[in-house]
Amino acid sequence: MNDDAPDLKAAYALSTPQDSRRLYAEWAGNYDQSFAAREDYQLHIHTARAFVAAGGQGPVLDVGAGTGLCGAVLADLGVGPIDATDISAEMLEQAMRKDIYRDAIEADLNLGIPVPRESYSGIVSSGTFTTGHVGPDAIDGLLRVARHGAQFALSINARHYDSAGFAARLDQLADTRIQALSLQETRIYGDLAAGEHRDDLALIAVFEKT
Repeated sequence: MNDDAPDLKAAYALSTPQDSRRLYAEWAGNYDQSFAAREDYQLHIHTARAFVAAGGQGPVLDVGAGTGLCGAVLADLGVGPIDATDISAEMLEQAMRKDIYRDAIEADLNLGIPVPRESYSGIVSSGTFTTGHVGPDAIDGLLRVARHGAQFALSINARHYDSAGFAARLDQLADTRIQALSLQETRIYGDLAAGEHRDDLALIAVFEKT
């Protein structure tokens, strides 16, 4: 990977949908090798397992699916059918090559997902709610496409859980629209990771739509 190639620092610096499209269009072709393998990325595994442990089942929407890392784990765990949504058409193209998704939906989560209401029995997201470029308001759009009783497992960067408003929004939703909320703290990267983010943590928010 050359010095000008996308990297973890660039991903953490994203602040707008346009930034995301540019970065991931460039990164899509070698994302699995240059990021996931190189950084010993593990969050997608923890998120998929949390979903299944909570009783999650398909049809499931993989939100911010990227190249399909989380979807692949879900498929290995027997979950399906799975649809992928992401802001990056290039990332979705790579995801569909894994032959694990039923459909790919290009969408900006801040604007909602263009599918009918109550389309899914499960919603999973790994690595999308990170440093604030997708905020807690996007959760409302996910609830719109989820069925009553749908299981959610959403990873949220622990550093931004309170400061970006995720804690407050989930507390509000717990009064009216979600139930059985639990937070599972986990490392984002494995023991082989290096660099300043190697010990970063995420909270996996597991809950049901009422």
